Amino acid sequence: MLGVLLILSLCSLVALVPPPSAAALCKHCCDDLEPAEGSGAEPAARGFSHVPEVRTYINMTILKGDKGDRGDRGTPGKAGQEGPSGAVGPSGTKGAKGQAGPPGDPCKVQYSAFSVGRRKSLHSLESYQALVFDTVFVNLDGHFDMFGGKFLCRIPGIYFFNVNIHTWNFKETYLHIMQNDREQAIVYAQPSDRSIMQSQSLMLQLEPDDEVWVRLYKRQRENAIYSDDVDVYITFNGYLIRASVEE
Repeated sequence: MLGVLLILSLCSLVALVPPPSAAALCKHCCDDLEPAEGSGAEPAARGFSHVPEVRTYINMTILKGDKGDRGDRGTPGKAGQEGPSGAVGPSGTKGAKGQAGPPGDPCKVQYSAFSVGRRKSLHSLESYQALVFDTVFVNLDGHFDMFGGKFLCRIPGIYFFNVNIHTWNFKETYLHIMQNDREQAIVYAQPSDRSIMQSQSLMLQLEPDDEVWVRLYKRQRENAIYSDDVDVYITFNGYLIRASVEE
């Protein structure tokens, strides 16, 4: 059907157009006569002296075919240059409160403490003496050595220490709180006709294996502390305030 329409369209567009140089022929009534014999004139031409020029015009709009299939996608082009940053957008609305997280691991608290007493009096000798105790009130994890009379640091940190003694009538009282071999604080009372309670306290920064103990001064003077089997007059106490490294 498309072929028939094409042929009809071509036929309707064909036109006979005379050549531009062709001029209209004048014909007289005597032009059809034959020339006289012997005149040498050529007989007149019959019909058209020139073949008409045929020009074909085609209307391309009626030749459009059916729409073809979609072609393959082309290769993506190169990325263009990055444009300038846009303006900051408005702040969004506040979101809903999230769910509570799981509970964390409990903090491990470290402890170290002792409190000991002595029920016997003690007099000075020719050499220094460590004050040894015979009564235990508190001794966490055995950090205080009852046989040697010394606290052994197992947890580094800051410690508080306190010592209480009872003086002896007419005798001098002269002791030191020791950290290893260093004298850190003195407990002193002058000779008097009345005995009194005497106390000393301090805080110390300790490292592992440091020792803290009470030392009675040697016999350069009449030096003594009093106690008895009924009451506890002499006590030595200490505890950890804060560990150097919290676990």
